[in-house]
Amino acid sequence: MPLEEPVAKQTPKQTKYVSPLPDASGQIRYSDEENAIWAELFARQKQAIRGKACDEFMQGLDLLGLPEDRVPQLGEVSRRLKRETGWEVALVPALIPFSEFFALLADRKFPAATFVRTREELDYLQEPDIFHEIFGHTPLLTNQYFADFTHTYGKLGLAASREDRVYLARMYWFTVEFGLMQKPGEALRIYGGGILSSIGETEYAYNSGKALRRPFDIVDALRTPYRIDIMQPLYYVIEDLRQLFEMTQRDIMGLVQQAKHMGLHAPLFPPKAEMIEPVSPPKADAAAA
Repeated sequence: MPLEEPVAKQTPKQTKYVSPLPDASGQIRYSDEENAIWAELFARQKQAIRGKACDEFMQGLDLLGLPEDRVPQLGEVSRRLKRETGWEVALVPALIPFSEFFALLADRKFPAATFVRTREELDYLQEPDIFHEIFGHTPLLTNQYFADFTHTYGKLGLAASREDRVYLARMYWFTVEFGLMQKPGEALRIYGGGILSSIGETEYAYNSGKALRRPFDIVDALRTPYRIDIMQPLYYVIEDLRQLFEMTQRDIMGLVQQAKHMGLHAPLFPPKAEMIEPVSPPKADAAAA
């Protein structure tokens, strides 16, 4: 079957979005409309994830102190991340190739586009904008377990073959992007940034009862196909963020080879060409980090 690559980590053929660059003072000048869109997204998503996001995400949101009424500057986010775990944010175009993505993570730099979606695409866009990257992903990088997992993931991907990177992409998809968490004796919580930055996916993953949930197993995740343009039919559930860190102590590339030998699971969705109507409404945010 064709290789899968997360759309947000490919070099796009066409995109209408371009990341604005800082001026001579190091600042990106956002328009009043762009700041208003950020404020609207922030307010409604903060309400949507209340009682659903994991504690570590909410703590990270407090530690970063992201502005609610304007688009943040990457430098201010980086300063707070460095203080907590040594990470920073790196400005990139809307989409980047795998090689650059892994190289940045291996250097403890999280790639972030600086453009703001248009109001016409408030609820859904394919390219990951600054709201998806900064609100959805950076709060958990204040957690050392999560930060170390992401760093190790970057190093593994940087050294991997193109074919093996496709398997690693699935691991990222079902953890960093669309992961759920349930600590023993506690309620289900969300930690995946693709869910936490999307009002539609937050409700769907948490309350709809339409998606499957399975305890996270790395080989199963490596073997699970996904699509980026529908609500996820399956979410994997970890017990806590330490589980991700402990995963990095295993021979992940050996497990990739095991997954390749076993083959992919049957998709839980029809191929695009055979779809008469969507399996479910499209995700209400960027397709990947």
